[in-house]
Amino acid sequence: MSKPQSRKKINSQSDVTNQATGQSWVYSDIVKDHFFHPRNLLLGDPRPGDYDAVGEVGSPACGDVMKMWVKVDKKTDRIKDLKWRTFGCGSAIAATSMFSLMVTENGGLNIDQALKIKPQQIMARLGGLPARKIHCSVLADKAFRQAINNYFRLSGQPQRIMPDGGKIIDRRLNITDHDIEEAVLEGARNLADVQKKLKVGVGDQEALPEIEQLVRFYVEKYYGEK
Repeated sequence: MSKPQSRKKINSQSDVTNQATGQSWVYSDIVKDHFFHPRNLLLGDPRPGDYDAVGEVGSPACGDVMKMWVKVDKKTDRIKDLKWRTFGCGSAIAATSMFSLMVTENGGLNIDQALKIKPQQIMARLGGLPARKIHCSVLADKAFRQAINNYFRLSGQPQRIMPDGGKIIDRRLNITDHDIEEAVLEGARNLADVQKKLKVGVGDQEALPEIEQLVRFYVEKYYGEK
C-alpha cells in the first residue's frame, strides 16, 4: 500500500447544514474530489465474465445500497480490478472511491491484505469524515466482504468463506452483535449509550460483560478510541 496522501486543509465554513437540527458538517478537499470525481465507479452492469464475483449490501427501502464487482488474479490472490456502484450519500461515494484505490493501487493488494483495511485507514486517506458519517466507510467493507465470499464459493474455496451471521448477545431481547455494532456506528461510545438505544442487558445481566467488551471493540475499530 502506498503512503497515505497528505491531508489537505479542511474548509472553515460548513459544507452541509441540517436545517432541522442546525448540525453542520465540513468535508475535506479530498472527500469532495472523490465525490465529484469517483474512481472505479461503474454505472452500468458489466458483461458476463468481466468480473469473478459480485457483492451487494443494503436496501433502497431503508438507506444506502452498495454493489461491488471484483476480479482476482487466481495465481497471486491479488485484486486485479474492483468496480462499484452505490445509492448513497456523498460520504459513502467518497469512502468507496478511496477504498477502491487502496485495494487496487500498486498492482493490487492480495485478498487477505484487502480484508484488513480498517475504516480509520480510509478516513485517514480522505482527510477525515464527520463522526456521524463514519458508518459510510463501513458500507464498502461489507460489500467487499460479500463479493470475496462469493468469489470463494465460485472458485471452490469454501474453507475461506467468512461467516456473516449475527451472534445473539441478549437472549431476552434477541439483540445480536450486529445490533451493537450498528449502535456504535450511530454514535454510541459506551455501554450506557448502547443501552439507551437498545435496552440491551437490562433484563439479561449475565450478558453485560460481553456487551461491554463488544462496545469497546467496535469503538476502537471505528473511532480508534480505547
